[in-house]
Amino acid sequence: MTSFKKSFVKPFARPSELYTVEDSYWKKLTSPVLVKEFGPIDYVNFSRRAPYHFAISCSARVQVYNPVTKVVTKNLNKFKEAAYGATFRSDGHLLCAGGEESVVRLFEVNTKSMLRQFRGHKAAVHRTYFTRDGHHIASFSDDKTVSLWDISSQQISGHYEGYHKDYIRAGCVSPVSENIVVSGGYDKQINMFDSRTKSVTMSVDHESPVESLIFLPSGSLLISAGGTEVRIWDVLAGKLLAKLTQNHKTVTALCLAKQGTAIVTASLDKHVKIYNVSTFQLSHDITYPSAVLSIDISRDDKTIVAGTVDGIVNITKRDTSVKHNNENKRRQARAAAIVQSDGIDMSVPIMQPDQMSKFDTALRKFNYSQALDLVLVHAVAFKKPHITVYVFDELCRRNGLVQAISGRNSKQLAFLLNFIVRYIGVRKLSKTLTHVASTVIDCYWDSFDTCTLEVRALLTKLHTVVENEILLTKRLLAIDGLVKMLLISSEVLPDATQTTKIDNKIVVKN
Repeated sequence: MTSFKKSFVKPFARPSELYTVEDSYWKKLTSPVLVKEFGPIDYVNFSRRAPYHFAISCSARVQVYNPVTKVVTKNLNKFKEAAYGATFRSDGHLLCAGGEESVVRLFEVNTKSMLRQFRGHKAAVHRTYFTRDGHHIASFSDDKTVSLWDISSQQISGHYEGYHKDYIRAGCVSPVSENIVVSGGYDKQINMFDSRTKSVTMSVDHESPVESLIFLPSGSLLISAGGTEVRIWDVLAGKLLAKLTQNHKTVTALCLAKQGTAIVTASLDKHVKIYNVSTFQLSHDITYPSAVLSIDISRDDKTIVAGTVDGIVNITKRDTSVKHNNENKRRQARAAAIVQSDGIDMSVPIMQPDQMSKFDTALRKFNYSQALDLVLVHAVAFKKPHITVYVFDELCRRNGLVQAISGRNSKQLAFLLNFIVRYIGVRKLSKTLTHVASTVIDCYWDSFDTCTLEVRALLTKLHTVVENEILLTKRLLAIDGLVKMLLISSEVLPDATQTTKIDNKIVVKN
């Protein structure tokens, strides 16, 4: 004798996941490690080479941390005043930094020795970056100038003056060209310089003092932060593409994550927000205990470092252990089981044996009426209608639908009709419920005259719903016919120069 198999209710897939990939990616953050520094954290920058050390510019020194042990491995203290904007070269061996002394310094990270000092600015240098070829350093200063320094000769290879009317506190270099440099000032202007032409190739107005600039990896999109807005610019067309306005206080820093497919912003409102580059929509939000001045994320996205105004370095790791991966798979499996009906999304949980045992037991005992009663309750019928429809399908397969529907009182019949009226128009359920509605009418045809007013009202409503569905179907068929006629009329007959219609037949004349 064959054993009775537990029913499997096939879930309907939802077009988009409720639990997004971004949520699962960024919610695996562990408890942060807090390190106290002397003064506000001006800038954070990660090396692009493993093990992805990061440099903290704070007070009169630059400190290099190990992301695994969270301890200082190198202390660069050749500064007499505040150090600003320390950044690694792409190979991770060299580091450049500005400072309050208006000098740009170049360090070898491993030996901590200072290799070069570039003098020429007349005010504090807040941002310094290596160009793409690694042979030049771009510096942005409060003296309203931008300079390009040749590392080998220790001389200025490019100098741009008179384009800004206020302090330059933001800048970046192109990731695809060693000749492109972009500056952002407190005069609200963003200027793009090309070292080959010695002139400005693009100038746009951010409409707020610019705090941070960054290129996307393609080099064609520029992101600027200033005031409460983050703006995305098309540098080829020189026009604004989008605005991100999720913050209510000044946005202080920008960086990229997920190999350049996510934009990360830090703000004085204590929030770090992560946006999807393809849609520019907010995908995740991290809250910090105090205003955030600087932020950066390691290239493998495992470490997030944020610097705050009160001198706290907040180091957070992203847990990629097997436990979290398994939990993520369970969440995605639950989210994938979604049915969308009447504009309402209803989740379909993974059914456990004890959840399915009641109507399974009734079906196993051929007690069809009881099996239907178990799924014609509000908690199932109007929250998980696919389960109720599955039981209807199973009863049809067993030729037990008439037995299950017959002999119901007015209250039970009203509930059944209410369910049919509500879901008969849903595409995935309509085929089964149309058959059920026909069976209900056949079973109770002789007793409808004695039914309650509620049942009669539901029958009238069912009649209206069915008529509307028929009318809609006719209109769709008419539209389908018109589209087919247009497609047929647009076709070109092969080797035909003239067509005539004789006795409703198309005759081709060559």
